[in-house]
Amino acid sequence: MFKKYNWAILGCGKIARKFTNDLKLLPNANLYATASRSLKNAKSFANEFGYNKAFGSYQEMVEDDNVDIVYIATPHSFHLEHTLLCLNHKKAVLCEKAFAINTKEVKQMINASKENNTFLMEAFWTIFQPQFLKIVEIVKSKELGELKFVKSDFMFKAEFDSDKRLYNINLGAGSLLDIGIYPIFTSLFLFGKPNDIKTIANIRSTGVEDSIAMLFGYENGAIAVLTSSFESSCKNETELCFENGFIKVERNLDEPILMNKNGIDQFVDFDAISGMGYELEAAHVMECLDKNLIESPILPLSFSLDLMEIMDAVRKEANIVFPNHD
Repeated sequence: MFKKYNWAILGCGKIARKFTNDLKLLPNANLYATASRSLKNAKSFANEFGYNKAFGSYQEMVEDDNVDIVYIATPHSFHLEHTLLCLNHKKAVLCEKAFAINTKEVKQMINASKENNTFLMEAFWTIFQPQFLKIVEIVKSKELGELKFVKSDFMFKAEFDSDKRLYNINLGAGSLLDIGIYPIFTSLFLFGKPNDIKTIANIRSTGVEDSIAMLFGYENGAIAVLTSSFESSCKNETELCFENGFIKVERNLDEPILMNKNGIDQFVDFDAISGMGYELEAAHVMECLDKNLIESPILPLSFSLDLMEIMDAVRKEANIVFPNHD
């Protein structure tokens, strides 16, 4: 008989809705509580999805002894504050990416996890997806030879509004932390940390970066070309180039993997998923708790720290500054 865990949602926005729909697929996940700065919003979210309780403050929620795991879905700029609040009340935390605003904040979060002996993981769902795992399998097999080059894009057209999350500098705005983190994640997982970083960014008069191109160089001679933007629509592909072929895949997790080996195209199958993919990271958190772990062996806190250190280096190179954090 498996143990059931009481999940609480901290921040009842768009991403929390997607996560909740997938959380419902897991038999050992109990939709226990929602928390928002507005009790009305928390109750509305709870009623819509079937959570047992709703709180009008985050403090009230963490003081409930029945809460086991908190999914933090607030803007980047609040991740440190809300993660520390939960960890200091011994609540396991799955915190949305970007994990925080900068390396200093991530280190504080990691220290709090260790001091409280309480689980913490960045909600980087990509690492659990069958599509990504199949790509990693091909890379490691050396079937196409050594991986030499990564090109990865993530773009969509967003309307400029300085009051909303994507463009509000006080909320950690900009394409880098919101979607540029995905191409960086891919390069970090496959190549490790770069030893050379070059960037070109379009920064508005408000200080917000809405498009950025990144060029990463590695000691073994590999190169990654990565882009993110709120100004353009794009197919959003990742292409991995090897000695004897290439892999190309669209960012849609249901899209097939195109593999070219010695000039011959073929499509590579991978396992289907039940939901949108968020259920996989949630299931992994509960597996870790079943084993009394305070961090994931698949997505360790050291990886999240490396990821943030790279983004800090990118921001420094591109002169992107968050006034209340840097």
